[in-house]
This record gives sequence, structure tokens and C-alpha cells, in this order.
Amino acid sequence: MHAHLASAIDLAGFRGQAQTLLAHQVPPDEVVWDTDDGQFHDPFATPAPAADSRPRGVPRAATAIVPASFLRLCELVVLHSDPQRFALLYRLLWRLVYEPGLRHNPIDADMLAAQQMGQAIRRDIHKMKAQVRFHSVPDEDCAGQPLQLAWFEPAHHIVEALAPWFARRLPGQRWAVLTPLRSVASDGQQLRYGPGAAAVPEDAPPQLWLARYRSVFGMA
Repeated sequence: MHAHLASAIDLAGFRGQAQTLLAHQVPPDEVVWDTDDGQFHDPFATPAPAADSRPRGVPRAATAIVPASFLRLCELVVLHSDPQRFALLYRLLWRLVYEPGLRHNPIDADMLAAQQMGQAIRRDIHKMKAQVRFHSVPDEDCAGQPLQLAWFEPAHHIVEALAPWFARRLPGQRWAVLTPLRSVASDGQQLRYGPGAAAVPEDAPPQLWLARYRSVFGMA
């Protein structure tokens, strides 16, 4: 069975799909997750999950009994670059419902893998906050109001999660952060997202920075 998500970070879609799958008691090894951006879960890339058979006689109401800590962990793990992250999260959700003792097992392999993914996201977010450097680039199309442009290559899908932080850092300014998979720009009031961009060297001339920005956000 295919479970389709709208994007690489479609948390709401994952929750909806997971709830439906749980309601129909579809076990994790029968689900293939895919997204509109072309990311697929390879069912042959992971060993068979521990709970690999369809439970019988378990009330569907049990699907609501999920620790709040796991829901918070999901918010981080969906940002990871591992294409198997949705499969891992659904397997954990399934097991939390049908194996209540899982939440008390600190060394479970699946839970440890998810926690490590969450830690990787926190490190990547910290790194991006610390290392992004903006370049002030003149823009004649906006009455000479400069653009603050930056290039960064995060390891994971964290651009949209961090965009509000940059907006608070540069209030009222025009800026953009370009990355390989996803880019974000602000006109000083609203955020706008675009596709990935080719790398821009730190010492690139202003004309190259501006050309890259315009190509990404449809202003070529």
C-alpha cells in the first residue's frame, strides 16, 4: 500500500495517513511512503519490523494512546534527510499502540534511531543559525533597497522550520537564504519559498548573488 505525502516535510499529511492506516490495522511492512518531491521509501532497505504481523482483537481506540513526547519527536524526525524516516515513524507509532511497553524501553533500536535523527536535526539547526552569513547586494529593481542574501547547505530539510527565526533576526528587511533543495525569501513582511539553488561562492560578485536570487524566485 502506498501512503502519499505532499512534500518532504509533510507532518500533517503523515499524521492523517498514519491515523487512517492504524484505523484499518495496516502493519508497517505493508506500507510504502512517497512524497511529491520524489523521495521514496525503499521497502528492501530495512529489515522487517519487529511487529510484522497484523494484530487481532486490539481496540481501534488504542490508536489515540500515544505519548506527547513521541509527537514532539515526530516534528523533528520528519525534517531528516533519511528517506526511510516516515516508515520508521509509522513503525514506532504502530508499536506504541500495540506494544505499550515500548515507551519504557530506553534501548529499543527503533526508538534510538528516531532519537538520533532528532538530535541530528537539532545540530543542523544550530549550525545553520551560527554559520549563515548574509551579503548585502544592491537591487536596482527595488529603488536601490539592498537585498541580504546568503547561501547555506543544510544536511536536512530545515529551511522552513528556520525561516521564521531569520525573519525575526532581520525585521523589515529584504533577504533570502538559498540552499540546494529549498530556498526562502522575505520582502520584509511575508515569507516566500522557492526551489533549490546552485551554490554561490562566498566571494562571488554581487551580480552573481542577484542573478541566483532572481532565477530561484522567478525574476530572471
